[in-house]
Amino acid sequence: MGNTDSKLNFRKAVIQLTTKTQPVEATDDAFWDQFWADTATTVQDVFALVPAAEIRAVREESPSNLATLCYKAVEKLVQAAESGCPSEKEKQIVLNCSRMLTRILPYIFEDQDWRGFFWSTVPGAGRAGTDEMDDDEGARPLAESLLLAMADLLFCPDFTVNSHRRGPDSVEDMQTIDSCEYIWEAGVGFAQSPPLNYIHDLNRTELLRLLLTCFSEAMYLPPSSDNPILNPWVSFFCSTENRHALPLFTSLVNVVCAYDPVGYGIPYNHLLFSDYREQLVEQAVQILIVTLEHEGGGLAHRPPSPSSMEDQDYVGPDNLFVNYLSRIHREEDYDFVLKGLARLLVNPLMQTYLPNSTKKIQFHQELLVLFWKLCDFNKQR
Repeated sequence: MGNTDSKLNFRKAVIQLTTKTQPVEATDDAFWDQFWADTATTVQDVFALVPAAEIRAVREESPSNLATLCYKAVEKLVQAAESGCPSEKEKQIVLNCSRMLTRILPYIFEDQDWRGFFWSTVPGAGRAGTDEMDDDEGARPLAESLLLAMADLLFCPDFTVNSHRRGPDSVEDMQTIDSCEYIWEAGVGFAQSPPLNYIHDLNRTELLRLLLTCFSEAMYLPPSSDNPILNPWVSFFCSTENRHALPLFTSLVNVVCAYDPVGYGIPYNHLLFSDYREQLVEQAVQILIVTLEHEGGGLAHRPPSPSSMEDQDYVGPDNLFVNYLSRIHREEDYDFVLKGLARLLVNPLMQTYLPNSTKKIQFHQELLVLFWKLCDFNKQR
C-alpha cells in the first residue's frame, strides 16, 4: 500500500510540474523534494510515470521549470557525493535523482536549443551543491558537476562499495578517499576480491545507466563526416579531471572479465534466479565500448601509472581509458582478460534461442567489440 501511495504522490508531482504556467523558484524545496525525497519508485516506474509527451510539453511551455528540475537533481547528487550518503534516505535520493535524469536527458539532447544547457552554469549558483554565491567564474558547468559526482558515488562506501571502516564513526571522507582501494573486483592491478553485495551491484548499475545516458548525446546529433565532433561528456569523464578514472576503468574491466555466467554449474542461470551481477556486467561492457571508442584529440601529459601497467616513455592519448587499456602488459593480466572474454563469448546462452535471446545476441556483439578494442589499442602482445 505504501509503495502505491509513493507512486501516486510522485505522479501528482509530475502533473503539478506539467500544469504550472509560472516558474517555480529553485528555493521551493517542498515542491522539488516531491520528485526524490520520499518516493520508492524503480527506474521502470519513473519511465512509466513521466511520459515523453509531458517532458516535451514542459520543455516547450515551461522551460524554466525543466531547467530547475535538472539543476536541483544534479545539486542533490553533488551534495550526496560530498557527504558520502551516510543515511538510507540520502541513498534513496541519489537513486531517485539518477532515475529522473536518466529519463529526462534524452529529451534535452533531442532539442538543438537545449543541447548546451548542461554545459552552462547557473547564474549566482557557484559550484553546484555549494554556497558559493560570489561570482560565476569558478562555477563548473552542470555536466562536469554531474559527472564528477557520479564518479565519486561509484566509490561511495556502504552505497556502491564495501566500507573499510566499522563502528559509529564509519562515514569516510569522500574528498580524501583512495578509490584504488575500492576497486570492485579482483583482476588487472587488483588482487583482492570484495564480497559480493547485490545491493551495491544494483546501485552501481543505476549510476552506470545514467552515465551511459549522458554519453548518448552523440545519438541525437546530425551525422558529420568532416571533422567529427568529440563528445564532451566522454572527453571530460575520461580526462585527468576525473580522479577516479583509473579505479573505474579497472573496476569495469575486472567486473566483466571475472563474471562467470555459468552460475550453479549450468548456463541458464537467469531462468532460475535473479543475477544482479549480469545487469552490472552488461552496463560495464557498454560503458567501456563508448569510452574506448572516443580517443580524443592530440596528446596529453602522462597520467599516473598503476603497478600493473608498464612504464613507457611515450605520451598517451587524452582519453585515459584508452591509455590504460594500451598499457596492460603483465602476463597474468593478459591471461585474466582473455580467459574472461573467451568464457563469455563461448557461453552456450549466447548461442541458444531462448527468452530474451535478442538481448543476449546484442551482448555477445558488444563483447566482440570490446575484444577488438583490446587488440586494436594494446600492442604489447
